[in-house]
Amino acid sequence: MIQSFTSSLTSPPDLRQLLEQLYRERSLQPFRSGQPIQMRADEVWIVCRGIVSLNTLYPTGDEALLGVVTASMPFGLPLTGIFPYHAIALSDADLMCLTLTEIEKSPALSQGIFRHLGRRLQQTEAFLALAGYRRVEERLKQFLLLLQYEVGQPGTEGVRLNIRLTHQQIANAIGTTRVTVTRLFGQLRQEGWIKIASNRQIILQHPSLKAASSQ
Repeated sequence: MIQSFTSSLTSPPDLRQLLEQLYRERSLQPFRSGQPIQMRADEVWIVCRGIVSLNTLYPTGDEALLGVVTASMPFGLPLTGIFPYHAIALSDADLMCLTLTEIEKSPALSQGIFRHLGRRLQQTEAFLALAGYRRVEERLKQFLLLLQYEVGQPGTEGVRLNIRLTHQQIANAIGTTRVTVTRLFGQLRQEGWIKIASNRQIILQHPSLKAASSQ
C-alpha cells in the first residue's frame, strides 16, 4: 500500500498578491515552454504563473532534476550552492525578477519569500526521501505522488500532471535507468495506476487519488 509523504506538505499564503501590491507598475517577464531562464548572483526569481524545473548536470553529462517550482515559489543563484544550476520553463510562465537589495529593503517581501522557501525545503526533503524506497517501483510511485501535489489538476479521469517529463528525466530523478522507467510505466498502465493523455501528460488513476478528485 502506498503511503505518501506529501500529505505533510503545506502551502503558505500566496506571494503573488503581495507582489501585486508592492510592484503594480512592474511588468512580468514571460517565458515559453522549454525556454532557459537566465540567472544572476544578485537576483531572485518568483513564479507568478506556470511551472519551472531546476536542474544540474552530473559529471557523466546526465541531467538531474532538483525540483519543480510552481506559483509563488522563489528560485535563483542566491538560494543554491549547486553548480551548474539551470532553470527551464516547463510550461509557458510569467516570472518576476527581484534583486537582493529590493528584498532586503522590504520586511514584508522578505517574510513572504521566507515562507515560500519553507515550501521549497519541504519539496527538497521529499525528493531526498525517495532514496529510502529500495524498490524502484515504489520510488517511481512516490515521485508521481509528489508531482501530483505540486502540479496535479483533479479531473473526472484522475489527477492530471500539468508537465511533461521525459523518461530519462524521471529516471535521473529517482536513480534508475530510462529503460526501467519505460518498463514500469507500462506496468502501471496495465495496473490502472496511470493513464497517458493524448498530449503525453500523465493522469494518476490510483484509487485514493480518484476518490479525492471526485469530492
